[in-house]
This record gives sequence, structure tokens and C-alpha cells, in this order.
Amino acid sequence: MRVLLVSTALLTVLMPTAAMAEDPVDQLSPIIVTGVTRGYVALNSVTATKTDTPLIDVPQSVNVITRQQLDDQAAYSLSDVLRYVPGVTIGQGEGNRDQITLRGQNTTADFFLDGVRDDVQYFRGLYNLERVEVLKGPYALIFGRGGGGGIVNRVQKTPQAGELFFGSRLSANSFGAWDLSADLNTPLGETAAFRLNAAYEELGNHRDFYEGQRFAVNPYVAAELAPGWSAGLSYEYVDDDRSTDRGVPSLNGRPIDGYREQFFGVPGVNRTTLEAQILKARLDGELAEGLTWSTTALWGDFDKAYTNVYPNGPATGQTGTVPLAAYTDPTTRDNILIQSNLVWETTTGPLEHKILFGLEYGDQTSANARRNGVLSNPTFSLTNPVFPTVTFPTLSRQTESTVETVSAYVQDQISIGDRFDIVAGLRFDRFEISGIDLFANPDRPFSRSDEKVSPRLGLIFKPVPDLSLYASYSQSFLPRSGDQFLSLSTVQENLEPERFTNHEIGLKWQARPNLIVTAALFQLDRTNATTPDPNNPRVTINVGETRTNGLELAATGNITDRWQVSAGYAWQDGVLKGNDFVRLAQVPEQQFSLWNRFEVTPRLGLGLGVTHQSDQFAAIRTSSAATRLPGFTRVDAAAFYEVSDRVEVQLNIENLFDADYFPDAHNNQNISTGAPLNARLTVSTRF
Repeated sequence: MRVLLVSTALLTVLMPTAAMAEDPVDQLSPIIVTGVTRGYVALNSVTATKTDTPLIDVPQSVNVITRQQLDDQAAYSLSDVLRYVPGVTIGQGEGNRDQITLRGQNTTADFFLDGVRDDVQYFRGLYNLERVEVLKGPYALIFGRGGGGGIVNRVQKTPQAGELFFGSRLSANSFGAWDLSADLNTPLGETAAFRLNAAYEELGNHRDFYEGQRFAVNPYVAAELAPGWSAGLSYEYVDDDRSTDRGVPSLNGRPIDGYREQFFGVPGVNRTTLEAQILKARLDGELAEGLTWSTTALWGDFDKAYTNVYPNGPATGQTGTVPLAAYTDPTTRDNILIQSNLVWETTTGPLEHKILFGLEYGDQTSANARRNGVLSNPTFSLTNPVFPTVTFPTLSRQTESTVETVSAYVQDQISIGDRFDIVAGLRFDRFEISGIDLFANPDRPFSRSDEKVSPRLGLIFKPVPDLSLYASYSQSFLPRSGDQFLSLSTVQENLEPERFTNHEIGLKWQARPNLIVTAALFQLDRTNATTPDPNNPRVTINVGETRTNGLELAATGNITDRWQVSAGYAWQDGVLKGNDFVRLAQVPEQQFSLWNRFEVTPRLGLGLGVTHQSDQFAAIRTSSAATRLPGFTRVDAAAFYEVSDRVEVQLNIENLFDADYFPDAHNNQNISTGAPLNARLTVSTRF
């Protein structure tokens, strides 16, 4: 498999010379197509079906955040992006990673890059992205294991033939953070191009002792090899070094008040580092009329470590003490992931078919260890804050594992006249994990193989061309090794995977050429469910079967020629099936978001956004002692001014009315505090 990856990479580099002999392209266009967008609106997606399909013909909820919206909202993290997406809540991720909850299902691994698995725990950047896609509901047919509540797919910027341009962004905020990014695209002849994206950030926020740096660079070369054939080679290097912050503890079942800036770690000790290299090769081709083929191969090398000192229990009083605990945790991961897709467009009598055949292979090798910390003082005084010293002498975990996956899938998108579509398919996955717990059971390796078939069925009725009504059914599964291959042991290796089953009905209406309105009503059941123990988050417990019922509404696009919106609403009810007292973690009953951009003049634009979230439980509620995060409403504003055709100045104000709020948590005692009123000034250029 490594040979295939290297061969594809060499082919990509060597073939542009031959491609230059072909007729030049007629217009400026991407060499590798990733989707069509108009402002805030995305019209199609390759991700949702692995075929180029209008979103109105996809029988499940899909939210797309375009590059313009990312820029207008001054988004710099997935947390910034997803807080405006209905049905998604942000997790704290222990201050060292992206972590989210989709339709009641918490995950650190359901992230993808151009449709390829990107499941390592880290903070993902946005500097090199064209769009972010959020697909709701189980998607095993398209993505394999996991994805019980949905997935988040990042779509990279791609080289564009025939166009030379350079863009840059320089920004700084009122906390002292600043960043610089650049985007260069240059032709290599008439049918090949090179694109380079790079970014450097000095990190800072409202929390005491928080700091960090992040550097990332992404060169990408692509070429048309022959008519109908294109190839691309992308390499990304990321170096991330920042403070880890687990927030504040609780007091009497709610976050403690008055400590928005107080750090409950140890300065200089709380730290996470990441060095990542991601090489991605892609080849697309037209084998015959109506028959296309694509292969993507990805190699990733990740070296990550994080150290935490954190609140390990509730405060004893508003001016009392807080118990502390600590550990350090290094992880390495090597990924080789390859997927090939064959798409055949044909007709049988009155039926039109778009048939997808796919194969996928994955090889993931991981090593992880953990050492518990010993603190000179295991309690932190709120009235006399003195940081303890800490050492890490005690090994508590050391595992090595190898995961090999082989998958095959088939899907048929059937059009029956102009009004009816059917999307149906099956996927077979073989998931095999083997490893050893060198700390707890070094004499007995563990292993398990799972073979699962995952179905997908969607029915679409289009009474008029711009309106679709749909019903869908889909399944997914998660092996007992969990998101990060760490929870499997000799005790659990005989347990069946968790299963996710989604029933959904909805509508999608293209009310105007640049305005799409969607609605979805769903029921998501999870069997053999596991969750972190609210009394000991480092231990996983089985809770049985859970159910999330919900309603999602969204409207994206132009209300008028001068007014763009991105609006969403979600109602969710996540419980242990048969026991409504047990509530799922970080599932607020109500969520609402609205972002507006209004063009006052051809050069002056104004932005206004509001997000509202009702109260939620920090961890699964199994007793009356659970911590409840209060609901909140936050207002953001922005102003955009084009100094010239090449220079724009942008001012974003976050938390305009200085709301005191708690946006997310990791468990009952690790709760993030929302940032106060702050500003970010950005200067953008394009040549």
C-alpha cells in the first residue's frame, strides 16, 4: 500500500509536462473540483454521497459553511465554525483537541479531510480550507465505522489552472493574539498549477497564563494529465504548541461564578504539543463516457503529547478549595488510508442511475502511555491561589495497537422521471484490531475482528424542481475499541460494537437561486451505548440504549441582493431509552443561531450574529448531583470595508454585550468559561 501511495505521488509530479501538450483550458477553473458555492450557499457536495450531487437531492441533513462565511465570522477553529450549526454542540476536549456532540453522540474522531478519515485528537486549522461540511446522522455507508451522530468534513483549497493570485491576512485581537496567513496560486503551464497556503498564529485568550504558537504550511500541486484526467499531491505540516486549560470546577451543581480568568492548572506544566505531517495524493479520471474513477491515498504521521493539571472535584465553597489531579499523556499515530471510487452513470429503460462502487483500506498504528501526577498540594485555595509543583512518576497505561480495515460498498442513486429519486446502498466493513496493554496485562495481547454490513435508504419526492421531500434510514457502528483504540481490553474484547440507527424525514427548498431552506425531523437510537462515568471520567461505563429525538431547521443564502443570512434552530431530546431522568451529556434542548451580512454600500458591509443555547448537562445525568450548564445568549458584530479592490479591513466584535456564560465542558468539574467582550481587527489583501 505504501508503494501505491508513492507511485501515485510520483505520477502527479512527473505528468504535468505531458499535460501541457493538450489544448489549454477555456476558462479559469479548479483542476480538482470540490463543490460549487455562491456566497454563503453551497449548491452541491461530493462528500454526502461520494458523487457530485446537488444538496437538494441528498436525503439527509447537510450544513455547509463556505469560505466567505468563515472569513466574515473571523473563524479560526472548528469551535468557532460549529457554534453556528444547529444540532452540534462543542466539547472542551480537555483543552487539547476538537471534540463535539452531534445529535447526542459525543466524538473525538468523526472528522474527515476531503472525505478521508482524520481521526487523531488535535486542533484542526482552517487556513487552507474552501469549506466545512457537517453531515448529520449515521453515515457508515459513506465513511465506515463511527459517525453515529454525523461527521465533519474539511474541504481543502485546490490549485486553479490559468490563474496567478496571492492573498494574505493579518489579524490581531484584544487579548494579544495575532496571526498571519498567505494563499498563493501560480500556473505551471496551461493545465497545471501550484498552490501554497501557510499560517502562523500567536495564541491568546481571556484565561490567565494561556499562550501558544501554531505554524502550518500546505503546498499542493495539481495537473490535468490528459483530457478527463487530473491528479493532485498535497502535503501539510503542522506544529502546534499551546497551554492546556480544563476550565473551572462546579459548585452546588453549576459552574462556579466569579473565576472567569482563574487558571486551575500549573503554568508551564499544562501544555500540549503536536507535530503532524499529512501527505495526500489524488487521481481522477474518465474511463469512458459516463464512467469515472477516483483514488485518494493519505499518509499521516502524528506525534502528540499533553499534560494536564485540572480540577478533580467540586469546589468546597465560593471561597473554599478545589481538589486537583494531574497526568501526562503522549501518543503517536501512523495512518495509511486509501479509497477508490468508481461512478457509473447509465439508464435502464425510464430509470437513470448513478451507481457508486467503492473500496477502502486503512492501516493505523498507535502507541499511547499515561503517567499520573503527584502534586505537592492536591488542593487549590480560591482565597490564596498558590500553584503546586508536580511530578509524574507513576505509569498507569501503556498500550500499542494496530487497526486494519477493509471495506467495500455500493450505492445507486435512481431517478424515476423528474419527481422521484431513490438512494440505496450497502457497505461491508471488516475492522480488525490487535494490541497489547504493556502496563496492565503484558502477557496477554488482545484482539478482535468485527464484520458489519451497514445499509442506507433514502426516498425523495420533488413536487416541483426546487423542492424535495425525503425520508431516510441509515445505520453505523462503533467497535469496542472506541474513538481512539484505547478502550479495548482483554475484559471487553468479546463485546459487540455499539450500533446507531437513524430515521429521518425532511424537506429542502431552494426558495431563490441563492437561498436554501431545510427542515429535518429525526430519531437516532444507539444500542450497547457507552459513556464516560460522571463520577470518574477516565472510566467508561455501559448505559444500555439511548435515544435522541430532534428537529432541525436552517436557512442559508441571500434574502435580498444585499442581505445574506445563515440561520439555524435545533430542538433535541436525548435520554436513556425508557428512563427520561437519565439525560445525555451536552445536549441542550434548544439551540438557535443567526448570522447576517448586509451590504450598506458597494464598499461597506455590516455583520450581526446571535447564538442561543438552553441549559445542558456537563456529563450524563444519572443522579441529582449532575452539573447543569446554564443557558446563554451571545451577540457578535462585524464591519467590512473595502479600502480598494485589493485591500479590505474587517472588525469583528465577539460577545458584544459581555455575557457571562459557560459554552462547553469536559465533565462535571471541567467547565469552560466564555470569553468577555473582545475585538479582532483583520486586514486582507489579494493581488
